[in-house]
Amino acid sequence: MIDLQDVSKLYGFGDATTLALDEVSLKIKEGEFVAIMGPSGCGKSTLMNIIGLLDRPTHGKYMLNGRHISRLNQNQAAKIRRDSVGFIFQSFNLLPKMTVLDNVALPLTYKGMTTARRLKTASNMLERVGMQQRESFLPSQLSGGQAQCAAIARALINNPKLIIADEPTGNLDSAGSRLVMELLSEVHKMGNTVLFVTHNPELTRYATRVVYMHDGTIIHDEKTKLGEVSPTARRLMYSVPVTTEDDDMAGVSALMTALPVKTSLNSKRKTGRSLGRAKKSKRTSNKDVIL
Repeated sequence: MIDLQDVSKLYGFGDATTLALDEVSLKIKEGEFVAIMGPSGCGKSTLMNIIGLLDRPTHGKYMLNGRHISRLNQNQAAKIRRDSVGFIFQSFNLLPKMTVLDNVALPLTYKGMTTARRLKTASNMLERVGMQQRESFLPSQLSGGQAQCAAIARALINNPKLIIADEPTGNLDSAGSRLVMELLSEVHKMGNTVLFVTHNPELTRYATRVVYMHDGTIIHDEKTKLGEVSPTARRLMYSVPVTTEDDDMAGVSALMTALPVKTSLNSKRKTGRSLGRAKKSKRTSNKDVIL
């Protein structure tokens, strides 16, 4: 379904050029549930934008369902994006002055569908995600999890085959995150291809494959079992450096070596004078007590 070959993306010009993606090659089959992981600034969102046709690569080849994307003009790319790709964002991106029902129905407006049919289709989609009772609410009246469920309903309204979720649980608590990921899991079971960006290793339990990025490149790609945290995610994200007594002594030795000898001697003299004052003060204090 998705075939990236040596794709690079550069931003800026001259000395201000930034390499966001560095010759990334990636193939994703239809029906996969892929998690994209990596530190902030490693190129995850740029990769998602290119796959979702929100951006174009500077170099390389991108094939989506057998079509060469770089050969499409803007209108052709926009039509494929509208009909084939559903987007879910971290910040929900619901229009604040429109009801949940109108927000979900909005993408159907660009298909020329009548208002009555548009609203009915949106209501049915909200029922699928358990949000039909909230369809007359404004986004400000929803919890974070409910708002993201509404955003998922909007992403599914055109029946896209590809769902791209960029940090869909980033603004949610654990309960909201679980609700959203279970919903995405149901979407995947219906035959959709799902790509989602996350920093949370626990969410790899829902994925069938995990891709790891660093500095604009893919450094690891592994298949995973549903219900299990990816081994690499567990190792990379949960590993805590363990220091031993030898490590501590080595650090102290390095610090003492870095200190000038003169400074150390001066410190020693000052320390000696301080100890002398302390002893004298103690004797005086004891004498006062006896008196």
